[in-house]
Amino acid sequence: MSKRNKRQDSWSETGYYVPQNRKRARDVIVTIAAVLVTAVLILVMVFYAPIIRYEKTEGSTLVTQQVSILDYWKRIQPLVRQEGTLSKPDANNASALNLKEDSDYDDGLDLEQIIEGQYTILFLGMDESGDLSDVNWLLQFNLIEGMLNILQIPRDSFMPDYASYSTAKFNSIYHSGQETGVTPMQRVVNAIEDSFCIYIDCYVKLNCTDIANIVDSIGGILITLPEEIVYEADKVLPAGEQVLDGEQSEWFVRFRYGYDEGDIGRVKAQRIFLAAAMEKMLDMGHVTLLNAMKKIYQNQWIATDLSLEEISMIADFASNRLTMDAVNVFMVPGEGVTYYPGDGTAQSVYSIHKSATIEMLNEYFRPFQNAITSEDSTIVELVPEGQYLASNNDDTQENLEDISEGDTEDGVQ
Repeated sequence: MSKRNKRQDSWSETGYYVPQNRKRARDVIVTIAAVLVTAVLILVMVFYAPIIRYEKTEGSTLVTQQVSILDYWKRIQPLVRQEGTLSKPDANNASALNLKEDSDYDDGLDLEQIIEGQYTILFLGMDESGDLSDVNWLLQFNLIEGMLNILQIPRDSFMPDYASYSTAKFNSIYHSGQETGVTPMQRVVNAIEDSFCIYIDCYVKLNCTDIANIVDSIGGILITLPEEIVYEADKVLPAGEQVLDGEQSEWFVRFRYGYDEGDIGRVKAQRIFLAAAMEKMLDMGHVTLLNAMKKIYQNQWIATDLSLEEISMIADFASNRLTMDAVNVFMVPGEGVTYYPGDGTAQSVYSIHKSATIEMLNEYFRPFQNAITSEDSTIVELVPEGQYLASNNDDTQENLEDISEGDTEDGVQ
């Protein structure tokens, strides 16, 4: 073939000259692009195809599903093994949940909820033995209004139908409660739901020894103490503004013997720490907060049935919707008395004021449910109504914004 013919072979049918080496380069690029697109499509199919067997215990029933890899990582609950999952009522049964007629809400969150529009977390802080729950909080998020109401249940609350026979105190339900055939966490949940008529979506359990790890991981807590705290002779927290590290935070949260009201004084003082911790959390920003929660999750400093995706959604709601003045704290109304179980011993317990408690629950903790009556609750009063010796704990509502600014009646006393 002549040079002329070779040269003519390089001209396209449209009359434009196309160098042969450029055609080869273009073919190579097209081939590589096709391979990459095919690989991406295969990966997408693999990640989204229901190829993983996912098992979840719902009450006493083992439910098995085929899910995708992405769904599996969203649903996985690596910290649930210690306490298990909770048995929950049918979220579609409006009658059983006693929902208001106008409670058909959509909060915009793809978060599995017993009652749409609200999400309730049980937080238990255990003592050094890991058997008794010293801190018992219900955190109820109102996802429609952008609010958070917190109910503090004193550890010494008189719960004779659920707690151990020897003490009858709420804090014994986890380890020595009377109900059998359920997990310790489920036993506590059942007692709360029967007594306070609040459905619990999930739980978080924290051992006191891990408080230090969590606080240190976020750089400490800025707090203002109204008075000096002497936890032990060589463990003193001065009054005034300071940053508590993990160990100091544990001292403050657990301290109670210096308060005139004993454990009730500690419950009220913990609000100061709660306000400081909430302010710290809101100042962290969503990304920083989520990274901190992931670190807590990865180090297994808590036990929880929350998945990674659920933690992310709650963190997003807290950082974007909540403000300090939208968080309110309440304590179960009641008074301290002496209980004689009949074995020759005496126990200092907290007798719940039933009517005041029900009134508070109806007003603040049942935003989408009908009101309850005394007959709906299993609360037992050691001191009958009409014979109360004190009523100063019947209205302990405080706002975290007020607490953080030092305007509090129910803090350290």
